[in-house]
Amino acid sequence: MRRSGVDRGSAFRFVALGAIWGSSFLFIKIALEGLAPAQVVLGRLATGAVVLVVAVALRHGTWPRRRGAWGHLALVAVVGNVLPFFLFSWGEVRVSSALAGVLNAATPLLTMLIALVVLPEERATRLRLAGLVAGFTGVVVILAPWRAGAAAGALSGKLACLGAAACYAVSFTYTRRFVTGRGTAPHVLAASQIVVATALALVLTPVVAPDRPHLTAAVVGAVLALGCGGTGVAYLLYYRLIADVGATTASMVTYVIPVVAVFLGVVVRDEPLTANLVVGAVMVIAAVTVAEGRLGRPLTASAVSSP
Repeated sequence: MRRSGVDRGSAFRFVALGAIWGSSFLFIKIALEGLAPAQVVLGRLATGAVVLVVAVALRHGTWPRRRGAWGHLALVAVVGNVLPFFLFSWGEVRVSSALAGVLNAATPLLTMLIALVVLPEERATRLRLAGLVAGFTGVVVILAPWRAGAAAGALSGKLACLGAAACYAVSFTYTRRFVTGRGTAPHVLAASQIVVATALALVLTPVVAPDRPHLTAAVVGAVLALGCGGTGVAYLLYYRLIADVGATTASMVTYVIPVVAVFLGVVVRDEPLTANLVVGAVMVIAAVTVAEGRLGRPLTASAVSSP
């Protein structure tokens, strides 16, 4: 009976995590109706930090004490939170939330590419190389650089979202090498990282976004959903899911995120569902399946991004 309860709980956490992270792109779009991209970043980081700090306090967690640890966390906060959050928000001013969610699915491919270059233990097998080639071909199909007119004008937004995915990839690789596995609980690391990211955003936002925000109930609700949900609760769900079912199963949420993002973008905001978006998304997801090993080597949890 106990095992069945755990299974149901894990299934609920998996579905909730996919829904939270998949819907983040929709909430970014709504938040941008009253906030500048940098203000969206600050709002989601600040509210997320509150959730994670409370979680650490309730669990009586011990904060990192070494200066070196905080230095690493500061770098990860910039590359893994402040910069990609801004790039996604800036990109969604120019492209649909569905498209942003699909481009986020390129994160595991970019992570693997960087890991192959900088991590000695990672090896380039034929299967992984084939997956990389297929995956980046899918990314080109999504970007559709051959299109003229309005679609070509949105290319900067697409590249910004792809740049955000690349930031996540760098962050994951750096975290794997210098941050994790050093005795600090994962939820404490997450809280420390988000607190540092919030402090940085608090300094930078008035400089890059001095305009007064236009707050409505929808905008405030979207920021709270992004922060409390996507940047706070989702981290706790993710690490609990890893503890319950393992990194391999938890990492399968990667396949759910773009599906949720596309569904909500089309249904809630009536965003266009183009052929190149569908074909490119299928190519990227299939390439991740091949390259990261549903056919051999399991997808690592570090390749899952928080949009």
